[in-house]
Amino acid sequence: MSGHSKWNNIKRKKEKADGAKAKVFTKIGRELAVAVKEGGSGDPAANSRLRDCIAKAKAANVPNDNIDRIIKRAMGDGNADNYENITYEGYGPSGVAVIVETLTDNRNRTAADVRHAFDKYGGNLGTTGCVSFMFKEKGVIVVEREGLDEDTVMADALEAGASDFAADEDVFEISTEPADFSGVREDLEKKGYEFVSAEVEMVPDTYTAITDEETVIKMQKMLDLLEDNDDVQNVWHNWEAPEDDEE
Repeated sequence: MSGHSKWNNIKRKKEKADGAKAKVFTKIGRELAVAVKEGGSGDPAANSRLRDCIAKAKAANVPNDNIDRIIKRAMGDGNADNYENITYEGYGPSGVAVIVETLTDNRNRTAADVRHAFDKYGGNLGTTGCVSFMFKEKGVIVVEREGLDEDTVMADALEAGASDFAADEDVFEISTEPADFSGVREDLEKKGYEFVSAEVEMVPDTYTAITDEETVIKMQKMLDLLEDNDDVQNVWHNWEAPEDDEE
């Protein structure tokens, strides 16, 4: 996912998710389990991280039964899953900055898989901090535009504490400071809004364009290989994707 051509990328991501629900559920299931363990509670009222994960799961159409089952399993003594967060940074083809966030129970396997994806398509895995300085952490809430009044949504978002608001022909994007994300999301949820996506993202300061068609294909294949890996939770990058590359 990137900040440019955002709506195309979101639509593409949702279409991909709709065609591979099991993989999406696996990734979100890990996030839910980690949120329960690290937050010390399976009660979303007492665990803000879990509340955010549940909202993300619902935006991805994960059934409530699945969410409840994952939470109960994570709270059980018999759950031996032990995932750790590891973030990788590097460069894709043409110097595109890439951040890969993972949740893994086998760091050697994950490191090898991530390195393979970079190497296979002309990228380079770098050291911690080599590209993250080019990104800022932001809460991003996306709401489908259909049937909603722009002025009303903008007023509701700003009243809830959003820092920015943008409109596209298909969706509204509401930005927040990371610390304000949960509060803004919960306020909008109470007002009846449903989300296309809702999470804290790494948003790039600047973008890198790729003009060579062959390199564009390599970049997309690298992103697909990373996103198809069960250990990979998020892939953030500053690729200025062509407007029509998602068609």
